[in-house]
Amino acid sequence: MSSTGRRKPPLVADRRPKKRRKPAKPAKPARRTRTPRRAAKPRRGVVRRLFGWAWRLVWGVTLRAGLAVALILGLSVAYMSTTLPPISAQLDGRTRGSVTMLDRNGEVFAWRGEQFGGQITADTVAPVLKHAVIATEDKRFYRHFGLSPRGIASAISINLSEGRGPLSGHGGSTITQQTAKLLCLGVLYDPDKWKNEAEYEADCRRTTLWRKAKEAVYAMAMEVKYSKNEILTIYLNRAYLGAGARGFEAAAQRYFGKSANQVDAAEAAMLAGLLKAPTTYAPTNNLQRSRDRANLILGLMEDQGYLTQAELETARATPAELSEAAEARAGGYFADWVMGMGPDFLTRDTTEDVVLRTTFDPALQRSAEEALKHIFETRVKEGSKAQAAIVVMSADGAVRAMVGGRKTKTEGAFNRATMALRQTGSSFKPFVYAAALDLGFTPDATVVDEPVTFNVPGSGPYSPRNYDRQFRGRVTLTDALRHSLNVPTVRVADSVGLENVRKIAADFGIESDLAAGPAMALGASESTLLEMTGAYAGVLNGGSSVAPYGLVDLRLKGDGTPLMGQSGGMGERVISERAARSLTYMMYRVIEDGTGRRAKLEGRQAAGKTGTTSAARDAWFIGFTADYVAGVWMGYDDNTPLSGVTGSSLPAEIWRETMIRVHRGLPAHPLPMLVPEPPRAPARDPVPRQRSRDHEAENILNQVLRNLLGR
Repeated sequence: MSSTGRRKPPLVADRRPKKRRKPAKPAKPARRTRTPRRAAKPRRGVVRRLFGWAWRLVWGVTLRAGLAVALILGLSVAYMSTTLPPISAQLDGRTRGSVTMLDRNGEVFAWRGEQFGGQITADTVAPVLKHAVIATEDKRFYRHFGLSPRGIASAISINLSEGRGPLSGHGGSTITQQTAKLLCLGVLYDPDKWKNEAEYEADCRRTTLWRKAKEAVYAMAMEVKYSKNEILTIYLNRAYLGAGARGFEAAAQRYFGKSANQVDAAEAAMLAGLLKAPTTYAPTNNLQRSRDRANLILGLMEDQGYLTQAELETARATPAELSEAAEARAGGYFADWVMGMGPDFLTRDTTEDVVLRTTFDPALQRSAEEALKHIFETRVKEGSKAQAAIVVMSADGAVRAMVGGRKTKTEGAFNRATMALRQTGSSFKPFVYAAALDLGFTPDATVVDEPVTFNVPGSGPYSPRNYDRQFRGRVTLTDALRHSLNVPTVRVADSVGLENVRKIAADFGIESDLAAGPAMALGASESTLLEMTGAYAGVLNGGSSVAPYGLVDLRLKGDGTPLMGQSGGMGERVISERAARSLTYMMYRVIEDGTGRRAKLEGRQAAGKTGTTSAARDAWFIGFTADYVAGVWMGYDDNTPLSGVTGSSLPAEIWRETMIRVHRGLPAHPLPMLVPEPPRAPARDPVPRQRSRDHEAENILNQVLRNLLGR
C-alpha cells in the first residue's frame, strides 16, 4: 500500500483536571448523645415480642377451644341424631284424642279437642301449600344446615331496635328449629312433672339462651337424621293452626272441608298465614283478617317465584271461602251439652279419636238462631242485657237444636238452656191439669174462681190471686188454663192432691226439687228449659215420659262397632193417652184464643203455655205442633226483672218465629188432641163452693169414679 506521507497522531488520553480540594471545615465539638434515645429500640422490641406472644397464646387457646367446641358439638349432634325415633313416630304429637260430632244426616258439625286429620307428607300435599309454608317461614329451607346465621342476626337486630331483648320477639328460627320446638326437643309429656299440657307446652316454648343452644343442637341432629322433606313432613303434621286443628290436613278439613292435597293457592296462603298466630288469624274468628294475611303470603310466593303474576291475581280475586260447617260454627251449646252424655274418658278426657253421632239438625239450629236474632233486633231496645234460650226437640226427646244465649257462635259458654235453674211460673200449670184429667176430669169440668185462703203449715195463710186481680166465678178447666188463672189452678191442685201433681211432674222429667205447699201449682219451683221442654214432649207423645237426648251412638274413629248407644228417649207412661189428648186440646186453646195468641201459626195447629214468674224475672213459652216441641226462656242472668215482658209477649213471639222457620217446607199435620163434645148438661163442679173440705173430697171422688166407669 502506498502512503500519503501523513502519520496519524498518537492516541493520547485527555488530561483530567485536578479536583480542587475543599478546605476542611473546622471540627465541631462532638455533641453528647442522649442515652434514652439510644434505649428506645430495645423497648419497642419488647412490646412487639409481648404482643406477638399474647396473640399466639390467644390464637392458640381460641383455636384449641374452637376445635374442642366443634368436636363436642359434632359428637353431641351425632349422638342426638342416633336417639331420634323414626319419622313415623314424630307425626302425631297429641297426648289426648279428639271428638268429632256428626249431625242427624251424618255430616260433621262440631269438633272438640285437638283434631288430627291423618298423616300427610311433603310429597303428597298440594305443591302450593308446601311453597306457601316455605315462602312464609323459611325461604332458604333447602339450603341451610338447620340454622340460619343470617336470620338469627337479623332477628336480634330487629328485637334490639324495637326495645326488646335479643331473644324476645322475632326468633329467626328456621323450619327445622320450629320443628324442634314442636317436638319439645324430644322431651315427652309427663303428667307427674307438669300439671297439665298447657304447662308442658309453655315449658317447651321458653326462649332462654341455654334452651336456644339445645334447640340448635337438636335442629342440626334432625338435619343429620332426616331428609329435608321428612323434616317438612313433621312440621306439616304437628303445627297448630287454630280451632283445635293440629296439622295442615286437619286444618284444611276444619276450615275448607277438603284434604290438604286439594287446596288451591288462596286456601294454601290462608293456612300458611295461620302459623304466625293461629288464634288471631283463624278464619272462624275473623275471616277478613285471615284473608288480608293470606294476600301478604301470596305476595311472598310471587316474589320467590312460586306463583306467576297471573296466578297471583287469580288467587287474590277468588279468596278462600270457609266450608258450610266451619262458617256456621253450629251447635256450640248443643255440642258442649252432648259431650256430657258419654263418660269423660271417651269424651272430655279421651286419649283416642272418638266420633259421636247425634240428633242435631243444622237447619233447625239456624232457624232458632235466626228467630232469636230477629226478635232482639226488631223488638228489644238496643243495649239490653236480657238473655234468651231455645230448645227444639222431637216428641221422643231427640234434641234437634239448642240455643243457650244470645251469643250463638260460642264454645264452652254458660248454657241457659241446660244450666240455668229458673222459676217456671205458669208454664208449670199443665201438670196440675194433667193430674186432674188423669183422674177422670174432662176439659169442660168446672171450678170456682173466687177468693180462697189456704193454711200452709209452717208458712201461715196463703191466698192466691190472679194476674189481673179479677175473679170470674165458675169457669171450665179449659178456660182456667186458657186464661192462666191462678186461683182455679191452686184449687184444682189442692183437690187432686199436691203429691199427685208432684209425682206427675217428676215422672214427666222435672227432676228439680218442687216447692212444698199450694204455690207449687203456680210454678214456684225451679227447673231448666231442657227439662220443661222434655216434659211437654211427654204430653205430645201421648202421656209417656221423655228423657231428652242428643247422643245416638259413640264409636272410635275408624271402628264400625259403637261403644255405647242412645242415652235417653221415651220411657214409661205417666198419664193416660186420653188425658194427654185432652190436655193437648186445652193447650191448643191457649194459643187459639188465650194468653198465647201471639204464638199462633198460620195454617198449622199448635198447643202451648205461657209462663211469667213474680216480678217478671222469668218469662217462658213452651209449646208444640204435631212435629216438634220448642221451649223459650227469657230473662236476665242476675235476676233483674224484665220490663214490660211476660211469657205471652216476647217469648211467644220468639217461639212463633222459631216454629215458622222450623216447619218451612213441612206439610201441616193436625195435633193429636181430643176435642170434648158439647156438654149435654151443666158440667159438675170438681170444687163445689161453700161446702166442707171433706164433703168436697167425697164429691170429687164420686165424680172420678163415675168418669172412670164411663170411659
